Amino acid sequence: MRFVIALLALTAPAAAMEFPAPVTDDGYRATDPAVVEWGRLLFWDPILSGNRNISCGTCHHPRFGTGDGLSLGLGEGGVGLGPDRVVDPENPPEQRIPRKSPALFNLGAHEFTVLFHDGRIEETPDGLRTPMGPEMVEGFDTLLSAQTMFPVLSADEMAGHYGENDVAKAVRQGLITGEGGAWSILAERVAAIPAYDAMWREAFPGDDRLDFTDISDAIAQFVEHEWRSDTSPFDAWLRGEGTLPPEALEGLELFYGALGCASCHSGPFQTDHAFHATGQPQLGPGKAERFEDHARDDGRFRVTGAEADRYAFRTPSLRNVTRTGPWGHAGAYDDLRRFVRDHAAPRGALSRAVRSAVLPELEGAEDWTVLNDPSQVTAIAAAVAGPDRVLSDAEVDALISFLEALEDPVALSGRLGAPASVPSGLQIDR
Repeated sequence: MRFVIALLALTAPAAAMEFPAPVTDDGYRATDPAVVEWGRLLFWDPILSGNRNISCGTCHHPRFGTGDGLSLGLGEGGVGLGPDRVVDPENPPEQRIPRKSPALFNLGAHEFTVLFHDGRIEETPDGLRTPMGPEMVEGFDTLLSAQTMFPVLSADEMAGHYGENDVAKAVRQGLITGEGGAWSILAERVAAIPAYDAMWREAFPGDDRLDFTDISDAIAQFVEHEWRSDTSPFDAWLRGEGTLPPEALEGLELFYGALGCASCHSGPFQTDHAFHATGQPQLGPGKAERFEDHARDDGRFRVTGAEADRYAFRTPSLRNVTRTGPWGHAGAYDDLRRFVRDHAAPRGALSRAVRSAVLPELEGAEDWTVLNDPSQVTAIAAAVAGPDRVLSDAEVDALISFLEALEDPVALSGRLGAPASVPSGLQIDR
């Protein structure tokens, strides 16, 4: 009944539109407080990086909407936090991280069955799938838990440059699982700290050995608890427990009506979890193996090999989107209004070659290789489906107002927050 009342509060055209049903507890996996608390400390502890200098929270910080505030981040070889992160002159990065750090909201919801911008890890009826092979996903409780294996194995993100620490050396030799592998090294680091060992025993009673999968399961449950986001003004409106400002309602009508935004940004979290070529500008090194061309990013094509997937990327959830900039898979936009306008008319935007990214100085970086190549720009534009739609200032204003109604203060601050310290004694990125 409350949902009906909310609809009746709209104008006649909007009342006839279809909106997602309110989010309920049934939409999420349950979490265990003991597991969550252990995962919280591990999330913020740099002990899981090869050089013990980067934590999950370094690149997924609540101050920056659970991202890092950069278009393309600096992992190993960077110092500082957010847009203030700079190159460590004593140990500079080999390259920027190829894609923007994604937000972490609602990843405990059952409907999130595919992760990363290109969906290279996903949950299928036959189990978890990753290009790294089935043996690499054994023992993980959830897709989100399995996702944590990627950053700790990446030389650019957390493992460190080849040869400079025991984790990086193991990765370089292809030793990931089993005794002497990168995961075993990290698990032994954690198990050697009495406070962590005690928390593990409480979180996983009956286990006979602390494994990396226990660590990743705990971090995943922490993320699921900490950044569940379903108490925004939009959620209250869906439940019939609140109202939206007139301009936000105008934006809602455009979003779910005339502009067709919800054809891709559908469902309770404004994503269809599918992959679309939307003509986003490409900058930075691109996602490629080190022996490949380091500029173009083919998106979903790298996973499927299907030509129809070239330049296609996963539809992001729009929860708290006003706080997760820069925007785009490569963070090409530092202004949300400009992003919204150009997203509606991507071909025209590509021809103007956006240069509004947030990129720390990095000597030797060739950030604009693709956008400076007319043939590559043409190819990205050609993959876009549908016509360009030029938005008026009033339409942009209304859409931004609606997106602001998706902000959830509880989720943005995090339910538990960063701890004052971690058992390893290492410094927390604040």
